[in-house]
Amino acid sequence: MPARPQAVLFDLGNTLIYFDGDWPTVFAAADAALLAELQATGLELDSQRFLQEFRDRLNAYYEQREAEFIEHTTGYVLQNLLEEWGQPRLPEDTLRRALREMYAVSQEFWLLEDDTLAALEILLNEGYRLGLISNASDDADVQLLVDKARLRPYFEVILSSAACGIRKPNPRIFHQALDAMQIAPDAAVMVGDTLGADILGARNAGLRSIWITRRADTPANRDHEDTIQPDASIATLAELPAALAAL
Repeated sequence: MPARPQAVLFDLGNTLIYFDGDWPTVFAAADAALLAELQATGLELDSQRFLQEFRDRLNAYYEQREAEFIEHTTGYVLQNLLEEWGQPRLPEDTLRRALREMYAVSQEFWLLEDDTLAALEILLNEGYRLGLISNASDDADVQLLVDKARLRPYFEVILSSAACGIRKPNPRIFHQALDAMQIAPDAAVMVGDTLGADILGARNAGLRSIWITRRADTPANRDHEDTIQPDASIATLAELPAALAAL
């Protein structure tokens, strides 16, 4: 019988926090904020053409990364587009400022789940060690979301795919988190909402897994529901301590 887990790794979006907005509307406003900042630096860009091509590039990249599990970041996509348009390569501080304006729009719509902090407090009090792994195309965005939700004090390690260059379900990102905590895979559990990234990734990396289902009714999850099986399922984080104890 497996030993009691020592560590719990969490996904971020739709696990600890959730998005309360209309994605197409938010994307449009975020792209416009990015464009305005770029133009304020002196770049002369065809506004409508830029907005369309930038979003098309991101959408194509989002599809590609789901197949290859490699994260090239939004900044990489933006720099490549601008260079193809004959624009000079943006200095790092200019690039970060533009992306900060872009992500500030969507950050307003990410909210903390009501039961997150209470569940994390219980786990820490019960002796579990906690880590976080988020698939995301901008590390600074992840870090700001973590701080906005007051989550940082609970976690020993916080990794984003943007910072690591690899995405869940690639086992290497799980192992990178566990190596930082000096925890063996069989002593850890992954908690997340995505069957393909979180649950399959955990299995391939040698971890046990718990699927949180309250925001998991997505086409991708429905496609995998019969083939990717977690070790346990919960509807809310309030159920997590008992689910961990039962593993």
